[in-house]
Amino acid sequence: MKTRMTELLGIKYPIMLAGMAFVSLPKLVAAVSNAGGIGMLNSVTYTPDQMKDVIKQVKSLTDKPFGVNATLIMPNARENVEVALEEKVPILNFALGKGDWIIKAAHEYGGKVLATVAIEKHARRAESDGADALVVTGHEAAAHGADTGTLVLIPLIARQTKLPIIAAGGLCDGRGLAAALVLGADGISMGTRFMLTQECGMHEKAKELSLKATVDDTICSDKIDGLPGRWLKNPAAIKMAKGRPSLLQALSSAMRIKSMIDVPFFKLFLGGLKQRGVQDLARQALSLKGLQVAIDNGDLETGVLPMSQAIGLIKDIPTCKEVIERTVAEAQEVLETVRKKLLPENRRD
Repeated sequence: MKTRMTELLGIKYPIMLAGMAFVSLPKLVAAVSNAGGIGMLNSVTYTPDQMKDVIKQVKSLTDKPFGVNATLIMPNARENVEVALEEKVPILNFALGKGDWIIKAAHEYGGKVLATVAIEKHARRAESDGADALVVTGHEAAAHGADTGTLVLIPLIARQTKLPIIAAGGLCDGRGLAAALVLGADGISMGTRFMLTQECGMHEKAKELSLKATVDDTICSDKIDGLPGRWLKNPAAIKMAKGRPSLLQALSSAMRIKSMIDVPFFKLFLGGLKQRGVQDLARQALSLKGLQVAIDNGDLETGVLPMSQAIGLIKDIPTCKEVIERTVAEAQEVLETVRKKLLPENRRD
């Protein structure tokens, strides 16, 4: 299946793995790339030295294109992106920040840059800065999506840009891919679907419990990690959405992030305050701790998981190859079925 996305990124199928913290690790990234999609390595939880190591791990597992995702409001983002640029990673994907410097540096060695956006203004700015494509994230998405649903957001952005669009938010199968193409996208990004695959390192207990969730089992809140986002509706997420971190929790959580990504405390504090207040910085730290507990231990009582509404459509744990090939086959079948549904204009009843 050829689209502008596949041509731009040099891949077989127009499907991307979303760059998810603690989830989009080398094994999963390589599995998606080897299956013909594009794997996106998350950079949030690494020091620069660790970033270099995991990039090398991906390179040892695949000779196909892959990318690195960066959340630019994180205090370690610039250093980790610089590592990815030094390693000449083929594709860079940035979110929540201005990435003109990434675009300039990546283009010097022929790299491609995807800008994740959720509103029209940011899409226009990314295009003017020279981004190669847009990842447009609708309200149905896990973690941070738009206020607007994918059904409206994709055509809204598509009519205002000439760039290829990768649709994200509530997409997990061939119907989603077909719908995205019809709406004006050139491919899709999937997170929750790839989280529930055999190659994903998430604890099996968390996978099995997630499979039981329905479309109603997610919660939207700006109090879980300090930004509006969608999460699995479990006891921890409900509690975090209602409360606010104490000063002790804030300090403890800040120290946890400092230890995890190895940045000076003053940089963590001042960097966080550029974007958000102390409470939101504490929420970010607590959510990372909760996410790690859920991913590593399968604890969905005290841990939290970003979760798309698409979870209600997911009922199995296949390989990445099976997911991608099935999604493409279903999309082609759906598009053909729709074509056959259309009655000839000259038909008379």
